[in-house]
Amino acid sequence: MLMNYLKTAWRNLIRNKAFSSINIIGLALGMAGSMLVFLWVQDERNVDAFHVNKENLYRVYERVFSEGKVEAGPATPGMLAIELKRRIPEIKRASGYWEDENETLFSVGERNFSRMGTYADSDFFKMFSYPLVEGSASEALSEIDNIAISRSMAESIFGSPHSAIGKILVFNNAHNFKVSAVFENLPTNTSQHFDFVLNWKYLVSVEDWFDNWINRAPSTYIELRPGADPAKVEAQIKNFIAPYLNSKNSVGFHPELGLQRFDQIYLNSIFKDGKPDGGRIEYVRLFSMVAVFILLIACINFMNLATARSVKRAKEVGVRKTVGALRLRLIIQFIGEAFLIAFLAAIVGFVLVKLALPSFNMLTGKQVVLPVESLSFWLSISTLLLITGFVAGSYPALFLSSLNPVKVLKGALKFSPNALLFRKGLVVFQFVLSIVLIIGTIIISRQVRYIQTKNLGFDRENLIYIHFPYPEGLAYGYKVFKQELLNAPGIKAVDFSGQAPLHIADMMYDLNWEGKDPNSKEIVISNLIGYDYLKLMNIQISQGRGFSRDFPSDSNGVLMNESALKMTGFRNPIGKQITLSDGQKRTIVGVVKDFHFKSLHDPIEPLLLFLARENPEWGYLFVKSNHGETQKAFASIERLYRQMEPKFPLDSFFADEAYQKLYNSELTIGRLSDSFSFLAIFISCMGLLGLTMFTAEQRRKEIGVRKVIGASVSDIVGMLSKDIIKLVALSAIIATPIAWMAMNHWLQGYAYRINMSWWIFCAAGLIALFIALLTISFQAIKAALANPVNSLRSE
Repeated sequence: MLMNYLKTAWRNLIRNKAFSSINIIGLALGMAGSMLVFLWVQDERNVDAFHVNKENLYRVYERVFSEGKVEAGPATPGMLAIELKRRIPEIKRASGYWEDENETLFSVGERNFSRMGTYADSDFFKMFSYPLVEGSASEALSEIDNIAISRSMAESIFGSPHSAIGKILVFNNAHNFKVSAVFENLPTNTSQHFDFVLNWKYLVSVEDWFDNWINRAPSTYIELRPGADPAKVEAQIKNFIAPYLNSKNSVGFHPELGLQRFDQIYLNSIFKDGKPDGGRIEYVRLFSMVAVFILLIACINFMNLATARSVKRAKEVGVRKTVGALRLRLIIQFIGEAFLIAFLAAIVGFVLVKLALPSFNMLTGKQVVLPVESLSFWLSISTLLLITGFVAGSYPALFLSSLNPVKVLKGALKFSPNALLFRKGLVVFQFVLSIVLIIGTIIISRQVRYIQTKNLGFDRENLIYIHFPYPEGLAYGYKVFKQELLNAPGIKAVDFSGQAPLHIADMMYDLNWEGKDPNSKEIVISNLIGYDYLKLMNIQISQGRGFSRDFPSDSNGVLMNESALKMTGFRNPIGKQITLSDGQKRTIVGVVKDFHFKSLHDPIEPLLLFLARENPEWGYLFVKSNHGETQKAFASIERLYRQMEPKFPLDSFFADEAYQKLYNSELTIGRLSDSFSFLAIFISCMGLLGLTMFTAEQRRKEIGVRKVIGASVSDIVGMLSKDIIKLVALSAIIATPIAWMAMNHWLQGYAYRINMSWWIFCAAGLIALFIALLTISFQAIKAALANPVNSLRSE
């Protein structure tokens, strides 16, 4: 019996090659697109999920309530981890964590190496599952001069992990560290990135601002004891910080602590209303839906074509029923045919995925592989095959098996209004999904372009900045290096900033000024700058002036942005004073226009700018090149840097490139949207092509009669196209509010965003209509040009 079903199914496939090809290719593309998306989704969800203690690993975050607003983020006081572990019994282990954003220099004899690294407490390797090749987790960071390095770092410097143990590395030409452990190279599915780990005690010893409760910068990780209730621990630590602050909580101002599971941080990195809420998880959900949509569109193609061709199978059904075939057997037969097509499509889809993976990885910046050795992968493929075969074959099987054999054998088969309505509904559903994807693609592309071209309030063109965190070398030669650069080819201006242009984040609390509500506490951002910073960055002054060497008192002065001015409520701010948390008084000398110093996801915050020392020891050197001479300027920087600092590597950045990196996720999502929108439209149009071919074949005699009585080619093409035009137009009407709601929700993640103009929705509908008409036009014109004599001949 089974072989009979298979033979019948195979013969039907061979007999109808065009429709079979459309079905198989459409399903294959749908399956391939879905598989690629689900591989990407799985890779996203697997980030940080490999840690053995993941159920008990948490990051502590802080939220600060101020004037009815709440600010939240992962930055915490440097002393928090130690105190939490000491005072909260449910906390088994804890570690501060400070990931250096810049490369650090190590020396062994005359050889120099630069690597990226982090600082952590002695509990770090006990908490996180980074396997140690050499050494033990308990001793890896047990002493202040211990360092743990990666396998690749050990091999490149010492030849092997075993040879590295006990060796001395000179850190930044200033401190000796002994290699106490070698850890395996970090996996690709981790959100942490480092080649070495230094002891937290060392960081506190050289950076005293980590050893207090006012400053916030590092992250704090804790491991709960087995069985501990995270909600109860979070309640215990909620007001943990308040007693350690010098100033008591004021009305409308107080800090709180919260917990976020470590393996959820990567996907939920955005804070809303003081809690983690959103981030990359939005994209995971979005593209999971896209994968389902694409597969549905492919299944609808199959259902439509199979139902449309039911006339060709009607007599077969009638004969089978007449000789005693049960409806259940017929249903099994037709669903079996759907499974056969789905199986063939799955093979083609698997090959397509294999071929597309390199390009897909390049597109997404991932290293996704087909996990062919995984049993769960094959179970997932089998599930996908079963779902596809069942969804695609269920309605055609039920429809064909329900045909009345008497009517069929009399040749009186006609589609009921409900059947026709269902088929049209499937086409509408296909194009609704496709148009939603097109609208989404247009809006995402426009938002990304808006981000890339928005005026940030400063000039990032031809801007290079150099990091110098080192305790020796260039830091002490800053003034000389700056003067040499100013005389070098291609360089227009040089100055200093304490922080990178789009990562200004140092917070200040407990500010006071004349007329301030004593119960009010505000949070501001601060930065150190040089005398020529505003001119170099082309930041506009709205009141007063910038820092000037003509005014020695500017060393106690301050500049504020317009948001900070609004915060103070000053009408005439110049000459007014602001008192800092340490009691220092600073005089306002100028107000600068608001400029963006963070991602466009965030609104512009109050900012204070202080004058840096003439010869700063750390920070960023900003270099502005002449127009069209960026490469010449960079060559000058490299040459002079090698002369003045032969040991330390040049750590430089182009402002434009750094700005683009802020929005890598958006760029990736934009590219994925483009690809899957095209795929959805292509699969939908394949179905339209099949339906048009079938309609033209079914109405062959009608077309012949119309031509004989004088119908033109355009009349015939219009007759075959008008129904499609109506369906696509209806699809656009339905898709518009759905797409508006979805994209409005997505845009809420940006403080600065585009407006969704009406023309975007019209354009998406017209694009879908144009592509649909283009798809069916060839077949419609071919039918219209056919010789009516051949059409009217009896079969």
